[in-house]
Amino acid sequence: MSEPPGAVTLVEAPPAEHPPPRKLTAQRVQPLRRPGRWIATAVVLVLAAQFAHGLVTNPFYQWDRFAYWFLRPTILDGLLITLEVTAWSAVLGLLGGILLALARLSRSPVLRAASWTYVWALRSVPLIVVLLFLYNFSALYKTLSVGVPFGPSFFTFDESRLATDMAIAVIGLSLNEAAYAAEVVRGGILSVDQGQHEASSALGLPKGYQFRRIVFPQALRSITPNYVNQLIGLIKSTSLVFYVSLLDLFGTAQSMGSTYPGDIVPLLLVVTVWYLILTSLVSVVQFYVERYFARGATRSLPPTPLQKLRTGLRDLRERARREAAV
Repeated sequence: MSEPPGAVTLVEAPPAEHPPPRKLTAQRVQPLRRPGRWIATAVVLVLAAQFAHGLVTNPFYQWDRFAYWFLRPTILDGLLITLEVTAWSAVLGLLGGILLALARLSRSPVLRAASWTYVWALRSVPLIVVLLFLYNFSALYKTLSVGVPFGPSFFTFDESRLATDMAIAVIGLSLNEAAYAAEVVRGGILSVDQGQHEASSALGLPKGYQFRRIVFPQALRSITPNYVNQLIGLIKSTSLVFYVSLLDLFGTAQSMGSTYPGDIVPLLLVVTVWYLILTSLVSVVQFYVERYFARGATRSLPPTPLQKLRTGLRDLRERARREAAV
């Protein structure tokens, strides 16, 4: 049958030939090469090995004398004095810092000016000057009295009897610590979201209750790491109380060094190791305190060092198993 003019004839195309599927082979992803990291690692390891070798082989360190002095009763007595001064100064300094921070945030211009002046003055004067000034305070005021301002006194105290070496050290360190703690606490309070203040005020809660139960617990997340740094500095600052005749850890080592001149270096190493132990313990406490106050602020708590070790060993076993499978 003939097709009408102008008609289009559809011709069926032959089926396309599909290429055969390629066989997939497992390919290992090669990590990015970082030669700079390996070079820096090698340099650090070499320097660490040289430092350790010098500590062990240099006879000048006298490690036998170090072992002799490390647990001597006189050194431990000085260590106890260091711990006592640190504990009292840390507590009193933090309490003073909280009061100064609240005064700085107060609506009273007099309290704000007094707090700012105190912080400005104590942060400007070196700690050794504060301690020496308190040590010679009896030359300015021989007696202290309690009574009516600018009027008669009811009780009078002899300043030289009250100002013992321990009292001078604690008061001086506490005054200095309170100035720095005030700024740490004030920064922590300001870090709390303003909505928390507004919500607690809307509930009609008293100001003191708001601060104790709502604002301050949240501010501790910011205060803790900063104040622990201050606490570590406070532990090291106790070495200055030697200049006010209080034989702490450093003062005891200094005194023994003048009696035994040949053991000055071992005694300094003893002091160094004890300070390292104290600051390391404070750092461990800092980690767990931060972890405690992180509850509710993060989706998951940061892992403890033991948990990190377990995770690292598990990842290492998984990696070794994959390497063996390939």
